[in-house]
Amino acid sequence: MKSTPTLPKGGGTIAHRTGGICHYVGFNDSNALEREKGITILAKTTSIRYRGVKINIIDTPGHADFGGEVERVLGMADGCLLLVDAVEGPMPQTRVVLRQALILGLAPIIVINKIDRPNARPAETVEATHDLLLELAQTPEQLGAPVLYTNGRTGTATADLRYPGTTLEPLLDTLLSSIPPPVSDLDGPLQMLVSNLDHDNHIGRLAIGRIARGILRPGQEVVRLSEDGVGPPQKIATLLTVEALERKPAEQAGAGEIVYLSGLPDVAVGDTIADANHPEPLPRLEVGEPTLRMQFSVNQSPFAGREATVSSTSRQLRARLQRELQTNIALRVVDGITADIFEVSGRGELHLSILIETMRREGFEFEVSRPAVITREVDGHRQEPVEECIIDCDTASVGMITETLGSRGAQLQMMRTDAGSGARLTYLAPTRALIGLRSLILTLTRGTGVMATRVVGWEPWRALPPRTRNGVLTSSQTGTAVAYGLSGVQERGQPFIGPGTPVYEGMIIGLNRRTGDIDVNPTKQKQKTNMRASTEDATVKLVPPRQMSLEECLDFIEDDELVEVTPKTIRMRKRILVASERIKLRKREAAV
Repeated sequence: MKSTPTLPKGGGTIAHRTGGICHYVGFNDSNALEREKGITILAKTTSIRYRGVKINIIDTPGHADFGGEVERVLGMADGCLLLVDAVEGPMPQTRVVLRQALILGLAPIIVINKIDRPNARPAETVEATHDLLLELAQTPEQLGAPVLYTNGRTGTATADLRYPGTTLEPLLDTLLSSIPPPVSDLDGPLQMLVSNLDHDNHIGRLAIGRIARGILRPGQEVVRLSEDGVGPPQKIATLLTVEALERKPAEQAGAGEIVYLSGLPDVAVGDTIADANHPEPLPRLEVGEPTLRMQFSVNQSPFAGREATVSSTSRQLRARLQRELQTNIALRVVDGITADIFEVSGRGELHLSILIETMRREGFEFEVSRPAVITREVDGHRQEPVEECIIDCDTASVGMITETLGSRGAQLQMMRTDAGSGARLTYLAPTRALIGLRSLILTLTRGTGVMATRVVGWEPWRALPPRTRNGVLTSSQTGTAVAYGLSGVQERGQPFIGPGTPVYEGMIIGLNRRTGDIDVNPTKQKQKTNMRASTEDATVKLVPPRQMSLEECLDFIEDDELVEVTPKTIRMRKRILVASERIKLRKREAAV
């Protein structure tokens, strides 16, 4: 069927924020965590009209940890904008997203962005991108992808750097000419694959997807085809389409259109919505397997219940994790060894930490363990995932970074330095060697370093240099930390808390200068006497406490420790809070 102006002219898949494509797309990173971390976490759709044609645009995450988000929405697109930084060139996550898009047969358009940067290398970037296409392309047509150069700040594009652009029309014209229209069968029975879910306070759960065949109208009778089979007939309550950032009611939508529909309370990602008289399923979504797992458990600390704003019992925690599975299809949740523990697996450290932070902001409190790598057995040999890690930093930080990566057992593959743009280091390392590295790189480079990773395969399990963390300082009392007590703590090591911080027995409050854990009393008050104290004795000088992020805490703790997460506070604690019980356990383990 020929494309008409009333049908969408394909969907564009954008690996990162587009900036200047239109005024709407810059607002796509609306989630608070997305704004804070500067990354896209959730896939989103928008649309524009250009020369009488509706162009659906899908903004997808670029980070490999959120590959599940990418995999579930690529089926709604007909082409992709491969957005590459003119300075950085193709990154590991670029490869991840591009491979998935090309396997699905999407037509690529290469967009070299940020050409206004002082150290822009457009010619080298185009060459590197062509090399990537040559490696990943599935058809000869994909190798002939057109190239455009854009400046997101000014909203301009050009196909030739000799002639600077004045508008984005060259990019939009290329979209119309290079991306094929959807193959639309308006006369066949309805078929639609649910690629995403959303919630509206007024109309409830919304199923999002692109109509593969037929026409959809409000009030139409459909069936839901899930893994459990064909469901009972149901009626579509509301049908919405997207215009810019607005969802507008529609009287009907045809094949090729991306729609939002309500009236299906049990719908899940991967289900097929089909005509009630012709229940034909579409292939279900398949996503990559997780690489990391950790335990989520009910908060058992003495401060449990103080800061949570929603009920955080095992039942509520289970319900929240099960609800996450409805949209976060790369996540896995299974019951743990007790009713209060859940094993949660994800695609990477960032994937899991975003879930933890999201639940924390929703008002939940719980405890999590140190992330552990998921391994597999092949011919009786243990294997673990291996990742490529690329770090961009200033040349002054290269020495510290190479020392840090070397101490973790990472293997340097390539190093490129440039007087203007800094240095790029490429490593291969087991996934377990990279846990906690992202926040450490930011610290070493004073916030200027950029780290990107992707899983490249599996290798036999090998020994890594041992962790060299010193022992910890744990509180021996429950109460409130005071300056006098903390002065004794800082004599032993580096404190994590300041005066006025509530503490409990077994809570980790500092890092010991030596190996081995020490119990200290941060609540200790100075003994009062009748003697007048000198000014020197009365003044207690405290060093600033070390502030640690969630990711740093997850990397810091050992197997006998937990991170307590509440809406207001992140604490670290021993699994066994009472010091005498920990001593007894160590003696029993030593006797075995």
